[in-house]
Amino acid sequence: MNNIFSVDSIRFIVLVLIQVLVCNNINFFGYINPYPYILFIALFPVKSNRVVFILASFLLGLTNDMFLDSGGIHAAACVFIAYVRPVILKFSFGTIYEHHTIKFASIAFGSKLTYITLLVTLHHIILFSLQVFSVSKIIFVLQKTLFSSMFTILLSMIITIIFSQKPK
Repeated sequence: MNNIFSVDSIRFIVLVLIQVLVCNNINFFGYINPYPYILFIALFPVKSNRVVFILASFLLGLTNDMFLDSGGIHAAACVFIAYVRPVILKFSFGTIYEHHTIKFASIAFGSKLTYITLLVTLHHIILFSLQVFSVSKIIFVLQKTLFSSMFTILLSMIITIIFSQKPK
């Protein structure tokens, strides 16, 4: 258990640093902002305590909110996707999730892509809806969600592929 805790703590710190130092400074065409810190929520162990997981997700979002001065929208989006993650896991992985035997390094690419896509898209819809907070600008919210989601999904898949490769 201590090993998992330390790996997740390191993942938390590294993803926050990547987000704060690199990705928060990326803004293509006013629509594309990558948020790879979501990988912490996506890769958190399935068998872990749900309360600890939701609290860690809240802290992840709150940490990003503090650096971005964004008033809690990242925390809200992170808590939301942490809360609905079991449904997304069941949809993406089916019986593998029901038996709690998910090993992300050995999961098929299509299942990983579906899982990451759903998490990222839900996160971005909540995040940008709270950021804009105007029904009249729904097209703008959908554009930001679409473009940022595509870039975040691509970046997240590259990161998971690079770091899930086993040494030969």
